[in-house]
Amino acid sequence: MLTTAMLSFISFWRAAAIVLCDMASTAWYIGGIVETAIGPVAPWMIVAVLLCAAPVLALYVEASSMFVRGGVYKVVRESMGGTLAKISVSALMFDYVLTGAISSVSAGQYLAGLINSSFPHLRIHWSVNPQAFSVVFALAVVAYFWRQNIRGIEESSDKAIKIMSLVTVMTVVVFAWSAYTIWVRGMRWPPHQLQFTRESLGWLAPFRGTAWLAKLGILIALGHAFLGMSGLETLAQVYREMEAPKLPNLKRAAVLIFLYALVLTGTVSILAVGLIPDAVRAGYSDNLLSGLAMSMAGPHALKLVLQAFVVLVGVVILSGAVNTSIMGANGVLNRLAEDGIFVDWFRGLHPKYGTTHRMINLFALLQVVTILLCRGDVYMLGEAYAFGVIWSFVFKALAVFVLRFKKTAKREWKVPLNLTVGGVELPIGLALIFLLLLSVGAINLATKKVATISGVAFTVAFFVFFVVNEFLNRRAGDRGDEHREKFNLRRADELEIVRDEIARPKRVLVAVRDPGNLYHLNKALESHDSETTDLVVFTSRIRKGLALVDEDVAMGADEQRLFTRVIEAAEKHGKTVKPMLVVSNEPFYAISQAAQAVGANEVVFGVSAKLSPEAQLERLAMTWGSLQTDKQPIRFRILGPGVEYAAEL
Repeated sequence: MLTTAMLSFISFWRAAAIVLCDMASTAWYIGGIVETAIGPVAPWMIVAVLLCAAPVLALYVEASSMFVRGGVYKVVRESMGGTLAKISVSALMFDYVLTGAISSVSAGQYLAGLINSSFPHLRIHWSVNPQAFSVVFALAVVAYFWRQNIRGIEESSDKAIKIMSLVTVMTVVVFAWSAYTIWVRGMRWPPHQLQFTRESLGWLAPFRGTAWLAKLGILIALGHAFLGMSGLETLAQVYREMEAPKLPNLKRAAVLIFLYALVLTGTVSILAVGLIPDAVRAGYSDNLLSGLAMSMAGPHALKLVLQAFVVLVGVVILSGAVNTSIMGANGVLNRLAEDGIFVDWFRGLHPKYGTTHRMINLFALLQVVTILLCRGDVYMLGEAYAFGVIWSFVFKALAVFVLRFKKTAKREWKVPLNLTVGGVELPIGLALIFLLLLSVGAINLATKKVATISGVAFTVAFFVFFVVNEFLNRRAGDRGDEHREKFNLRRADELEIVRDEIARPKRVLVAVRDPGNLYHLNKALESHDSETTDLVVFTSRIRKGLALVDEDVAMGADEQRLFTRVIEAAEKHGKTVKPMLVVSNEPFYAISQAAQAVGANEVVFGVSAKLSPEAQLERLAMTWGSLQTDKQPIRFRILGPGVEYAAEL
């Protein structure tokens, strides 16, 4: 039997692309939403928020360096307990639901605007309703990426990097044309004066004009622009799938995300206010980049072509943000499932693709409901959006701050600005990040009515859902005390079928049995070259008799526990492994047969508690000699703490 849960990893480019498909996509709608709330000063507040992304990204790097699966749920649970962890992740789920809804609806608005502006030139006397069209289009986008995520992360990350490549081309074209426009006729820099409306002040509107409210103006403005930081939590979710070296690649991804979002979203927001006439800009609040394209210097026909290009790229990246939201939410829900929060039915794997398809189905359904309820109103979605973004950041920052005192072991990396007083390290940098996030979150509660009401209601509903699932799990006897992965098994009567799964010229077989004795696996992962070598991790199910076939095509609890530790080791090292389970009546026979089946150049196994290393090698050599037919050279290695034996056969 072979497991179909083959673990794959992605480069930091792919990881950054997945996050940017959400974070950079805000460039297409954030300008109009923020300007509606605070006036033409919006670009400066957007840039300020994007600059704040740097310390928040640093926060995520530190959290992920402590836990491979270091999303907000894991970090908050480790620092402040399960109840607050479930509350924080409930708020985060609201963020993910709104990410898919606002991105897909905004894409529909852009496409509807392009259709309506193109029809007169084609002499078509008809137009589409932007709200209705955007709802239908958004539902189609959610359905498409729902299917992609059912198929798995590797395929969906490939699409993310293609999307960001296209966005980069568009960015270069828009910036170059904007530079030409500025050279021809100049531009007006955005003003610096905040202009709040009664709606943007929310419950603070009665105090409009008071001195104390004016002092809170910057925080209120930052709160309205905070949706520019959406998508950062997904970085923690994709860290699990990031290839080695994991932490350096995480840092590279964080820097790339920060610079790309700052340059694209910040610059585009400034150009939109500087180049689009004030009288025209209000008509493009839902598709601001279309207005920017049509405000360039040059022939009208060329501007129409640029608008079409900007819109089509926008549709692609905004649709990609739906993919990011589904991937991120699925990652978060899987962290909860590992902790015993979900009933076992929710954790079931897709029979073909091995994904947690029921969790993906649940989340996609929530996005569909949200899209139908919003009826194409981008501003309403934008105002509600920031609730989940800011409060997931607040919980994350507080949790990492608490862990500095609760877990004092050496970190691989820390947020800067740390002061040691009397032997106690004071995390000044973390404290400042937390206070900033908490201040913005608190002011948002008072100024964003839609976000506060809908966000609190959604958070409470999801929290209750999690608590009920956890109660049912405990009632069924699964307390979630020990995390065990879910695996699919594909039955194969002939072991040689595994060769179809292996493409690299070199193959290493690592035999495992005891989840507490994986020293040899970790050493093999440290030196493993994923570019040239396939690593097959093997265990055998011992049965009496001569046949290698077992009617039970399911993993037992011990096998599940073993391969869970294998997966965790592979994630930590960022290396791909191919798990394999064989039924046999004799373990050394099974190892030799599996090595022959995969065409292994090397077999690695741990020190036995019953046999000496010499006896292990002798039995393997005898079994290998009785089975081998093609005289292929092979190396057997026994690895343990301070122990290494090797034999060439």
